[in-house]
Amino acid sequence: MPLKIHGAPVGAQAIILAVLASMGGFIFGYDTGQISDIVLMPDFLERFGQLQSDGSYAFSNVREGLIVGMLSIGTLLGALVGSYISNWLGRTRAMSIFCAFFSIGVLIQVTAISDWVQIMMGRFIAGWGVGALSAAVPVYQSETAPKEIRGTLVATYQLLITLGILVAYCFSIATRSANTNGANWRIVIALGWIWALILGVGILFMPESPRWLVAKGRYDEAKRSIARVKGCPIESDHVEYTFGEIVTDVKKEEAEGVGTWFECLFGKKGIPKLAYRTYLLMVLQAIQQLTGANYFFYYGATNFVSVGLSDSYVTQIIFGAINFFCTFFGLYVMERFGRRWPLIIGGLWQAAWLFAYASVGVIYDTNSKGTGSFLIAAAALFIFGYASTWAPGIWILTGESFPTRTRQKQASLAVAANWTFNFLLAFFTPFITSAIDYAYGYVFAGCNLFGAIFVFFCLYESSDLSLEQVNKMYGTPGLKPWRSEKWLPEGFSSRSSEMEDAKYTARRFAEHQENAGNATADTIPPRTSDDTMHDTGANPALATKEKPVAQQV
Repeated sequence: MPLKIHGAPVGAQAIILAVLASMGGFIFGYDTGQISDIVLMPDFLERFGQLQSDGSYAFSNVREGLIVGMLSIGTLLGALVGSYISNWLGRTRAMSIFCAFFSIGVLIQVTAISDWVQIMMGRFIAGWGVGALSAAVPVYQSETAPKEIRGTLVATYQLLITLGILVAYCFSIATRSANTNGANWRIVIALGWIWALILGVGILFMPESPRWLVAKGRYDEAKRSIARVKGCPIESDHVEYTFGEIVTDVKKEEAEGVGTWFECLFGKKGIPKLAYRTYLLMVLQAIQQLTGANYFFYYGATNFVSVGLSDSYVTQIIFGAINFFCTFFGLYVMERFGRRWPLIIGGLWQAAWLFAYASVGVIYDTNSKGTGSFLIAAAALFIFGYASTWAPGIWILTGESFPTRTRQKQASLAVAANWTFNFLLAFFTPFITSAIDYAYGYVFAGCNLFGAIFVFFCLYESSDLSLEQVNKMYGTPGLKPWRSEKWLPEGFSSRSSEMEDAKYTARRFAEHQENAGNATADTIPPRTSDDTMHDTGANPALATKEKPVAQQV
């Protein structure tokens, strides 16, 4: 039996596919987490670092920046090119192919002997797979998940990113003693094959995106896909209603022609705020990087060596654990309180702790135990806020903010902005910290403040709406972002209802047409408790049998 949320069914398949697809996030997180520890491993330093005058080995800023950051260049290209494969073959088969790209990159890395360029290029190839997955997974989850728990299910992508980071930290510390022929860092990298195999094979058994299937004219398969994620028979009114809504929206978009990159960037007449939404998510994805989270995840181990910690690996595991477990809280926050206010409050919280981190690091002696402890605490509290708000929130918005015909392209552009700034931070952070050290925190604090202000004035509230309703909301004349949380679909008394209010409106409209002969939607009387009892009965969403107008398409 499916779960019932706001009167609508949610099948176990919806949860399974969301978690399995989120293995793409796990791969992303695992690759992010492993490199911060690997670059400190003695064997890795001796093989790929540079001999210093004192006989030790170290990386130059350029070499370290390229090894760490080249993954991001690959992900940037993968995010853009992957959209073609995803639109051509479908979301599930495309994700399987992206896992193969990642696996090739892992192979190149683990077979490296002494050439640091091979490590760099292996990360570049692996990045193609990671980047393509980062664009495809949130789109697939948003297109397939029931709207009642879409935010939570899409946020599992970020949850698995944090788990991947934590697992990478744990394996790095567990393999430190395996020094034979570089086994410590080779094992950590090679484990990436396991995660790619789980996703690459498992996703082929999951339902395809019903919106992609409808766009390809495969209506019967789309209905079966909807039925699987809702846990209902294919004849269910819930399936028919959702299918009708998707068909209506897709047919309307098809009348506009094939979606192009040009219109994603410059808009198209008849499609509300198309370019606006592209740039909105590009800026939000860039700001997610500029919050400063990856400053700690990429260079945390190196950074906390400088404050006198005897084992910075342990600190990384603590940060990884905070990041992972606080993301569970983030799942609740983004579903319960919407998208806008968690991002606004999260931005302010993160800015406050980064100001504190930077100020203490600049003013006080960082070699003292008290100062080092405060810096770790400030970083941990920053990560708590980030994991609860900006980390899951931006991935949710990337999946749910675009119309079907251009969704994959716009998501690719948004994710490309993320990876562009990911690379810039990964490459230039060693240079910047060498020049201004802890004052770098002021830069990130300012970015967080800007992010909070930007969200207030520019982001529309899309929680509890179907993807088709989100499109309609952006097309509402005169609607301002700071008032958008009060917007409701026509005929609905709340965002929580799936069909009952729309069916009520349709039934009453038909009655008035029969009685008055000239009724309009504006003449329909308001819903009463008696109407609710009449419509819903024991099962609110299944009380009437009107078919959605879209099914006549």
